[in-house]
Amino acid sequence: MLRLHVNGQVHELPLPAGAPLLQVLRNDLGLNGPKYGCGLGQCGACLVLIDGVPARSCVVPAGGVQGREIITLEGLGTKERPHPVQQAFIDEQAAQCGYCLSGMIVATVGLLKVTPRPTPEQVRAALSHNLCRCGTHLEILRAVDRAAKTASS
Repeated sequence: MLRLHVNGQVHELPLPAGAPLLQVLRNDLGLNGPKYGCGLGQCGACLVLIDGVPARSCVVPAGGVQGREIITLEGLGTKERPHPVQQAFIDEQAAQCGYCLSGMIVATVGLLKVTPRPTPEQVRAALSHNLCRCGTHLEILRAVDRAAKTASS
């Protein structure tokens, strides 16, 4: 039996400890924020926060995160009250197909937690392992900058 803390709720699931966290989140908990991209931990579409640190859920065994706080895109904010980073991405229209968006937002939340006023180089480094194939890179960078300015004001 797995006991996972996800988005502020405790879930007990009769699953093997080796089940990939991404599959548990999507298939068993119905959370569609983290996406299946490459399945190899290389594209960033599956990012979640584990104890506040971005992690690639497709390569994390669910049994390894028992007792730790897992936050997905859905746990950051609501439609009515989006997280400031989510709002910045909305304001900058930083999405095209949206497939990478959850990972980009989660990576940004993780970055701003440790570096509230990142330089452009720090932003690029933090997002460098998140693939966007639609070409919204400039909008994403503006959204991160807006989120940092909003959080610090």
